[in-house]
Amino acid sequence: MYETYYGLRDKPFRLVPDPAFFFASKGHKRALSYLEYGISQGEGFIVITGEVGAGKTTLVRNLFKKFESTKIVAAHLANTHLDPDNILKVVAGAFGMSCEGGSKATLLMELEKFLQQSHLNGLQALLVVDEAQNLTPKTLEELRMLSNFQVGDKSLLQTFLLGQPEFRKTLHSQGMEQLRQRVIATYHLGPMDVEETQAYIEHRLRTVGWQGEPSFSKEAFFEIFAYSGGIPRKINTLCDRLFLMGYLEELQAFGTSEVKEVIRDIEQEFSLPVEASDIEAGTTLVATESVNPTDGLQDMYEKLYKLEQTMLTLLTALNSINFPSPIENIPVENNQ
Repeated sequence: MYETYYGLRDKPFRLVPDPAFFFASKGHKRALSYLEYGISQGEGFIVITGEVGAGKTTLVRNLFKKFESTKIVAAHLANTHLDPDNILKVVAGAFGMSCEGGSKATLLMELEKFLQQSHLNGLQALLVVDEAQNLTPKTLEELRMLSNFQVGDKSLLQTFLLGQPEFRKTLHSQGMEQLRQRVIATYHLGPMDVEETQAYIEHRLRTVGWQGEPSFSKEAFFEIFAYSGGIPRKINTLCDRLFLMGYLEELQAFGTSEVKEVIRDIEQEFSLPVEASDIEAGTTLVATESVNPTDGLQDMYEKLYKLEQTMLTLLTALNSINFPSPIENIPVENNQ
């Protein structure tokens, strides 16, 4: 819709992870380095955690794209609400194996044969498990057991575990010692800062042919950061709605007021409506505002921004004053 109006080749702020839009922030570069290190080692577990929408899945898909010409056979598990009895079937299916019927012992033997054959074919087997925070300790133990498959001193399977921050609690819980010993690297993917947020938005726009129109004010980028907390998915949601509003109102520039208007619209859509039945029944209602988890951050960054502008004003004023040189005011001592 708005793509044609603004002369863009594609939609720049899709919510679906797409390696074509991968942006290498400082955090994403480091996380990618850990994954690449894992690929080079070919064994054990790599753990990457991050908030919802931080870009963990996009990170892995970009890794797959980067290594698509190398000899890697990868399986990606996205649905992790699985019990220990089903996880092996899902892993086998993800590698393209037929897993109908048969006992657990038979399935394990078939998995081992598949991994051995992959090794003989010069292929490195990689299992990527998304949303790892949903895995129970018993299910994680089943995955750990798969890391026991070896040929000589060479591991036949490597596993990446991607999850939200709470997964670390599971990892450090009682009974996870054997899994922790198999973890060769772990990294927490944090949010982007305000400069990276601006660069991220401009990167996605340039990827689809943006030539600077519509334009953004510096304050608009700041408002987007303050609301999103530097989380890519929240940035995408807000910017997609911002461009939609720009198309509907035929805007060629986005400032603070436009961004705040879209934020209000989003917050109103997710606030709880007042039921008419509650009013008729005389229920005491307390007015509440929809709470954005980054409201505290927004207040803090707004205060810092205002303080910075005040300091710049004072420095400009001081620089315009011609103070006498301090050397001129030092009395000269007569030694005669």
